[in-house]
Amino acid sequence: MQNASPNIPHILTLLKHNAWFSSIPAHLANALISAGKQRALPKGQRLHGKGEEAEGLYCLLKGRIRVSNVNRDGREMVLTWLEPGSWFGEISMFDSLPRTHNSFADETCDILVITQTRFHDLLEQHPALYPYFAQLLCARIRATFSLIDESGGLPLKGRLAKRLLMLSNGFTRQQTPQAIKPIHISQDDLAHMLNTSRQTINQLLGELEHDNVLSRGYGKITILAPETLVNFAAM
Repeated sequence: MQNASPNIPHILTLLKHNAWFSSIPAHLANALISAGKQRALPKGQRLHGKGEEAEGLYCLLKGRIRVSNVNRDGREMVLTWLEPGSWFGEISMFDSLPRTHNSFADETCDILVITQTRFHDLLEQHPALYPYFAQLLCARIRATFSLIDESGGLPLKGRLAKRLLMLSNGFTRQQTPQAIKPIHISQDDLAHMLNTSRQTINQLLGELEHDNVLSRGYGKITILAPETLVNFAAM
């Protein structure tokens, strides 16, 4: 895995639809991207493991990252899949503690890496970035609380709706998606996330498709009525 200087114009274009990044003033956004290095991560490669010391802050530019943990039985429990435009790894940048999850490249990935040293230098030079990272951390906390609520008795259909919303928003916050775009995930993967069978997921997705809430394609799901999905997630 070799690092290269970032292609700043390309990255800025890629991230312009990311709600969090697009809220950052242009001069700060340029400074943030300039502080990083681009890295290629082969399919199947582990980016970091749970309990490892943090290398830095990441932004996924291309590919897909699987975020997971392993339970006591040695079974992998998938939390989410990150799509291009997702920023992650910020928690360890602030508390200097080890990583809380495993991250693997499910596809060949291109990642922007801002090392811990460069990250803290950046904040020292541009303290105006602090409120934006506070927003990112708060969004992550809200998403975590939402998962806790999910385990407290929400029906499976509501849990499925909640996960689809999280996947559409890059696991940052549960809100109505601002744009309809495909979620690249298989029914097997969704079943794995929700600890149920593929047949059950297929049935629930079929019901949502019949009600024109979403449409299904090969390995992808497109949300057609996000407000309706939000209502299901609240039941």
